[in-house]
Amino acid sequence: MFERYLSKDTEMLRSSEIRDLLKLTEGKKVISLAGGLPDPSTFPAEEIEKITSDILKKSPERALQYSTTSGIVDFRKELVNLSARRGITGINENNIFVTVGSQEALFMIFNLLVDPGDTVIVEMPTYLAALNILRARKPNFIGVKVTEKGPDIDELERKVKESISNGKKPKLMYVIPTAQNPAGTTMSLEDRKRLLEIAEKYDFLVVEDDAYGFLVFEGESPAPIKALDKSGRVIYTGTFSKILAPGLRLGWIVASEEFTHELELYKQNVDLHTPTFTQMIAMEAIRRGVIDRQIPKIKETYRKKRDVMLSAIEKYFPKTARWSRPVGGMFVFTWLPEKIDTVKMLDDAMKRGVAYVPGSSFYYDYSGRNTMRLNFSYPSPEELEQGIKILGQTISSYL
Repeated sequence: MFERYLSKDTEMLRSSEIRDLLKLTEGKKVISLAGGLPDPSTFPAEEIEKITSDILKKSPERALQYSTTSGIVDFRKELVNLSARRGITGINENNIFVTVGSQEALFMIFNLLVDPGDTVIVEMPTYLAALNILRARKPNFIGVKVTEKGPDIDELERKVKESISNGKKPKLMYVIPTAQNPAGTTMSLEDRKRLLEIAEKYDFLVVEDDAYGFLVFEGESPAPIKALDKSGRVIYTGTFSKILAPGLRLGWIVASEEFTHELELYKQNVDLHTPTFTQMIAMEAIRRGVIDRQIPKIKETYRKKRDVMLSAIEKYFPKTARWSRPVGGMFVFTWLPEKIDTVKMLDDAMKRGVAYVPGSSFYYDYSGRNTMRLNFSYPSPEELEQGIKILGQTISSYL
């Protein structure tokens, strides 16, 4: 009945393939390598309980009240300090904007910047929720192939030049330089510098998603592109979902004051402000050192699980497959022989007892039909071993 009343914009809305898979696997005996869920053992539940109790005893009138659209000032000051730990300096609280997770951050950024027909650059593959938001804006996409070192910077410059010569100047590039979701790749500092130089040379913005910047568990985490930004060209997003708890739904943006002003006007018409209570919980978690104590635990947990997954893939996957070897984050990306369509194989895999996310969802043009994303953060080590074994058998049956 309601279809005839819906706006034309609803035609562009897509369900998240990952959310659909989570629904399908719920309550079933299926080992899910599909979601991007943090390991619940890394949630500092007791410390959050203590913080929550203290806030409600000492400041209930503040915690349970409306607050400013851009975020509580004290919290934004803490985020200035947290950003400095990722190498982002020379900013103040007016450069910080608090959001309901980094997903809302991306939604607002793309809605503020992208008009139908604008040219945007994305990695191939890239985060599917960002793609779904962008698709609704009806842009002209430029896809840049991801290698084991991150986006191919030579290809990036070549495609930008081509696009400009065809009268389509890019407006922005969306990039996940550290522990990329889904590819698991991390760009070198040199490539980050080159990407920013290209953005400066051809005058486009960079939207940097740093969801996994604090979760590099092998070697040092390279400085974000935002840390190299001298002209305010880079819009940076961070999240508490991976370093505290996703249920708090907290993220933040670092950008020029000019842009945070636009964000404020936009968010006033979306949800007025990010919940005051969760902002105060996160603020206290920073002040009390909870996050400082959590990050090493999370990194060690994920490093061990990644090693289990990589070892199992080495053992059970065909030699014709290739896969990323992430230095951080939560995902391994796999390229199977071209003859295998992972969308078609998924049903069979689930009947055998394992789920994954087909990789085509992460390509703006739905190519990459022979790829898949595997999550190692949530399943137990035993489930990882068993899940990869089942998956290996399933793949072999298709060769």
